[in-house]
Parts: sequence; C-alpha cells; structure tokens
Amino acid sequence: MKVYKFGGASINNLERIKNTGKIIQQHAGEKLLVVVSAMGKTTNALESVVNAFFEGRQEDALKLFEGIKENHLQLVKFLTTVQWLHAENQLKDFFTEIEWLLHDKPVRGYDYYYDQIVCCGELFSSSLLCNYLVEEKANATWIDVRDVIRTDNNFRDAGIDWDFTEKNIAENISPLFDKYDVIITQGFIGSTDENESTTLGREGSDYTAAIFANLLKADSVTIWKDVEAVMSADPKVFPSATNIHHLSYTEVIEMAYYGAQVIHPKTIKPLQNKNIPLLVKSFLDPTLEGTVIDGKAAKNLPPVIVVKDNQVLIQFKSKDFSFVEDKPVEQLHGIYDNIKISPNLSQNTAISLLCCFDDKEEKIAQLASDASEIFDVELEKNLSLITIRHYDEATIDLLTNDKVVVLQQKTMTTVQMLIRN
Repeated sequence: MKVYKFGGASINNLERIKNTGKIIQQHAGEKLLVVVSAMGKTTNALESVVNAFFEGRQEDALKLFEGIKENHLQLVKFLTTVQWLHAENQLKDFFTEIEWLLHDKPVRGYDYYYDQIVCCGELFSSSLLCNYLVEEKANATWIDVRDVIRTDNNFRDAGIDWDFTEKNIAENISPLFDKYDVIITQGFIGSTDENESTTLGREGSDYTAAIFANLLKADSVTIWKDVEAVMSADPKVFPSATNIHHLSYTEVIEMAYYGAQVIHPKTIKPLQNKNIPLLVKSFLDPTLEGTVIDGKAAKNLPPVIVVKDNQVLIQFKSKDFSFVEDKPVEQLHGIYDNIKISPNLSQNTAISLLCCFDDKEEKIAQLASDASEIFDVELEKNLSLITIRHYDEATIDLLTNDKVVVLQQKTMTTVQMLIRN
C-alpha cells in the first residue's frame, strides 16, 4: 500500500477537490491511505476565530466561524447528491464541536484552544473529499485520526506516543484495507489520552503521512504539491531556479534545517528508519517526473538557495570584558529554552556572542530583556539570512552584490550570510 498526502492548495476550491479525487481514483487499486490538510486558507481563518475567542470577543469569533461554515456547506451542495445529507450532517457534527466551545469563556491557555479549534479544518476538508469520492463510486472510507494517533498534551507541538499509535493502527487501520481501497484521514492532528485534540506543529500533515507510512510499512509516500518538483530556490524570487529530481534523506534534512520550505526533518526520520521513499509530485500535472527522496546519495546538485527575511541580529556582550563561555552561555541557553526560541546562526568572539533569530517581536523583546541581566545586549533588525548549499563563488557574488555581509559562516558544502539590504 501507499500513502498520499494532499495539502491545502490541492483542495482549495471545487475544481481542485474534483482533481484530487481523480488522482486518487486513478491509483485506488494500489490500496491508498490519504492524508488531507485543511482547505486553502481555512487554518488562517480558524486562527482568527481562536484569537477573537481568547481575547473575549465572543460574537466576533462566532461570526468569523459562520463564514467558514458557509464556505464548506456550499461545497457540499456542488460535490454531492446521493451523499449530500450524510456529508452535511457530518460537517454539522464538527461545527458543533467548535460552537460548543465558543459559547463558553476561555479558562485554559491559548495553545489548548488553538488545538481544539484549528484541528477542525482537517476534519472538514477530509470529510468533503471522502464524501465526494463515495459519490463517485470509489471504494473509500473516512477515519478520525484523533482515534488513531495518540500524543502527549504539549499543545501546538505534540509528541507522538509511538507504541500506543502502532497498536491502534495494527488493530483499527490495517484491517480496513481488507474491505476498502482508499482510507481518508487528516494530517496535522492527534489526541491525548483524555481525548483532547492536539496539533503536531510545523508541517504536521507531512509528518502524519510519515507516521502512517512507517507503521503500515508502506511502499512509498507521495506528497502532492502545486510545483513540478523540489527546486533549487524559490522561483518567485529566483526565476532561474531549476528542478531537482533526486535528493537523499540527508540532503533534505540539511535543506530544511536551513529554512528551505521542502520537507520538515521530523517527516524524514520515520521514512529513513524504514527506507521508505518519499515522492514530491505535482497535482496540477501528475505526469511530470517530480522528485524522489530516498537513501541514495544525490549527485551533481546545483547551488541550493534558501532566503529567510525578517531576521534580527543580537549581540550578547560581556559586561566586564570576561570571556563569553561556560556559565554565561549555559544561562543564555536556559533563556532560549524558556522562551522556546533558537538562533538560526551563531558566532562567538572572545567577549561576545552574535546570534541571528527570526524576528518574532514578543519573543525577541523577552529574550533581550532576560539576557540583559547577564549581558550588554544590542539588536539590529531588518536583515536577511541567505544560505547556499553546494555553493560556488559566482552564486555568492550574485547574491551579495551591492549588499553588506554582516556575518558569514562557511563549510565545505554550505555558506550562510547575514545580509544588510
């Protein structure tokens, strides 16, 4: 069997849902487990609901949610006929989960409410897709992933209980393939042992696909995107970016570590452990070659460029001109852990530590405040961090022309440059 994952762009309107259904039906004889993200901008819309609710703007939260409901209910009418009543009732059951919560007042932390509300986007989209497939006579069924993937209660970045989840999948998912060709479920979400919804953090839907692939011993995982393949750079910024048709697990982890929007490292590990290949394919044109990611070494790679804007450089300088090492650095890392922030680039001098961070305003302010008890702290904002894997001097020159390099680190394979634009 194989695992497919469809992101929000692949199902963000009526035609794309039908297109996704077509791709699934063309491969349904292979036994598929399909992991689905929330539609289009639904996650952002649900985040606005969470914010309004947590700020005590109950009426605003309910009004915002009404718009999300209407959008999904309209799609049901165009996607189903025979399945219409079942599809609508299933959506209404999910709506009730949120509305029951929104009519109350927040008594727990923001992250808890985030997970209870935002998780429903995947429930909406996956039910729409499954009901459409059944309408089209596909031998498909729907499961609530919260009944399968058990997590801890670290809301918004939950950890997987692998043993419990493996047992769940063996007992409740594998037998379904005796009856169905296609199982539709959700990415990004799970639940605690108290049946509280959780989310799995950044790129959580890809991670969900990897979890299922690992525990079901899948032949492969295919992530369907709106690009032809993994590319050497963002083509919107670098028009000369090229397709890369083969990458190793290690290369993808390195690219992701430096900020490339490719595949999150936590998605790669469960696949690497069982040597399961990962394919990146275009849902706009499935005939294109795409990218294969596996355990084989990648050869003749072009320079791979990753740009992270909105960076802030913080200099943590010794107050008494003593060396910055040992205890002060240990204390600084304790501050990082407390704030849940980590540097993208670090460099030591004798009496200072230079660190580059994503400019998350509240966290940066807290970091500067807390660290000022140990160091003299200086900040510079509005910088860009450029990383080039497999660099050459021509590419470095092209990207630094007429720019000031504030900080640079270079290894045999990678150069990172913090740029003042």
